[in-house]
Amino acid sequence: MTSGQALEWVAHAISCSGIEDSYLEARVLLGHILKLSSAELYTYPERILTQAQVDDLQNLVKRRLCREPIAYIIEHKEFYGLDFCVDCRVLIPRPETELLVEESVKFIRSRADYPFSLTKPFVIADIGTGCGAIAISLALNFPETKFYATDISPLTLEVARLNCEYHSLTKRIILLQGNLLEPISEPVDLIVANLPYIRSSELPNLSPEITNFEPRVALDGGQNGLEQIHRILEQVEEKICPQGCLLLEIGQEQEKAIGSLINHSLSEVVFEIVPDLNGIGRVVKITF
Repeated sequence: MTSGQALEWVAHAISCSGIEDSYLEARVLLGHILKLSSAELYTYPERILTQAQVDDLQNLVKRRLCREPIAYIIEHKEFYGLDFCVDCRVLIPRPETELLVEESVKFIRSRADYPFSLTKPFVIADIGTGCGAIAISLALNFPETKFYATDISPLTLEVARLNCEYHSLTKRIILLQGNLLEPISEPVDLIVANLPYIRSSELPNLSPEITNFEPRVALDGGQNGLEQIHRILEQVEEKICPQGCLLLEIGQEQEKAIGSLINHSLSEVVFEIVPDLNGIGRVVKITF
């Protein structure tokens, strides 16, 4: 079987199962097996696959037809232009979460004391870090900052540790297990959190890739979708520095509810809702 024939076969199998973007996914799976880019697959369509490669490709296709996310199959996901190891222990990073990183960058650069002195580092906490994508993305952009990254799951932190090692950040990002802000031992300047915000009742309506494979603890926001966000708002005033900032990702049509929650939970703060490229309120920025 040539790589061109394999590409057509995989795309057809995926398309027949009702999965969209079949050719894109076929290129990803075949490229993963052959260790070739999409351009290289097109350039060398006559490349002959070994029997072992055909067998491996068939196994990957079977997993995808069972609706396992392609990121878990190839154990890789790109986020903010960087490569991250992912598996079923962590939520797959989404493109919309890059807005959290972008807003963090804006806030850091807006500080009057930026660039920061190494004797008094700017301290950032990534809460519910998952695979560590947010903390690592920011740490690579701001080498003079200090980082904490927390998660309630020790299994999740194992993946975050792998990614910190891959990006040579084990000495700069302190990984802590615990509930939200509880493990943080000092006030921080910036808190970034992509917490669960999906209502429990809505989870069965999501795609099988999500409901059957991604960790429920990273998705389930409780009855109103805001239980974890409410908890971090209750903790934040004891953990944030003066003139600090809390950035939260929220779901569609949650702006009014989150505004009421902030007004009820916090005093003397200013907040705004930052829309994503589709005009959906996606990030809440709270300044103290």
